[in-house]
Amino acid sequence: MNEQLDFLAIGDIVTDCFIKVNDAEVKTDPDGSNPLLCFRYGDKIPYDSMEEVKAVGNSANAAVAAARLGLKSALLAHVGKDAQGEGCLDELKRNNVDTIYVGVHDGIPTNYHYVLWHMPERTILVKHAAFPVSMPTMTLAPKMLYLSSLGEHTEQYHREIISFVKDHPEMKLVFQPGTFQMKMDKEISKDIYANTYAFFCNLEEAELITGSNTRDPKALIAALHALGPKIVFVTDGMNGAYASDGNEIWFMPVYPHDAYERTGAGDAFASTVSVALLKGFSLGEALRWGPVNSMSVVQFVGAQKGLLTQEALNQYLMNAPADYQPKQV
Repeated sequence: MNEQLDFLAIGDIVTDCFIKVNDAEVKTDPDGSNPLLCFRYGDKIPYDSMEEVKAVGNSANAAVAAARLGLKSALLAHVGKDAQGEGCLDELKRNNVDTIYVGVHDGIPTNYHYVLWHMPERTILVKHAAFPVSMPTMTLAPKMLYLSSLGEHTEQYHREIISFVKDHPEMKLVFQPGTFQMKMDKEISKDIYANTYAFFCNLEEAELITGSNTRDPKALIAALHALGPKIVFVTDGMNGAYASDGNEIWFMPVYPHDAYERTGAGDAFASTVSVALLKGFSLGEALRWGPVNSMSVVQFVGAQKGLLTQEALNQYLMNAPADYQPKQV
């Protein structure tokens, strides 16, 4: 590729199979914590509907979000040489995401996840295929590299990615860690955090990453900054989000809405804020962008259908309530 990319996302790509169930119960501890999705053991559980959503995953969602917002976007991922893989490639192309860095492999199945959708929330059964992964040779580094969920046994791949980042200090690294990356070898993760421009996670993930016993966003943000990222974002679901550039901490409320299905809300927030920063907007304005795309995504099944164009996002911002503004805390 001779033309520079604005945005390159790296991470696993999957097909999500949404199975809508009503015949279930959510049980929690007395204080409302540790929610469990419960079915009758050994029974036949009816489901309402099933829908496949192709070419998703944290990084694929981010690549589509960037493309919808007008950036030259690509995905570095891997699929099998099968019907699911072909469907994922077609969906990326339909969304104007360049697939030059999507590897196609014979004899390895494309990742396929089952999403148990109960009320607005979802519980996902995941399995990541072990693809042979490595950093490709690039003539030009992208302006922004967005690293998110990769499966286990990719330690060497992460080393290659960080080596690439170090070789291109002009490039901005965004890190939105997946489950494995939060448990990865400390020597590797330390290097990633130290070279990260913008970091995204939710409140529970911040506790896990930092080993903290507090849910105080300010304390968690300070602990995350200590790992190395220049800008830290911590989301707290419908309670809003926090951000800090190391000097000030800002709180951003959600854009008012009722959710239909919540898959992809975090990806929409992280990728949209990243795009705004890459476009040169201030931290405060970038914070206003993120919840708008999250709000739109949760009106639909799956993580991409509701992702907005720049024109549509601007319209929501123009019509936002007067108190939809970041506040210093």
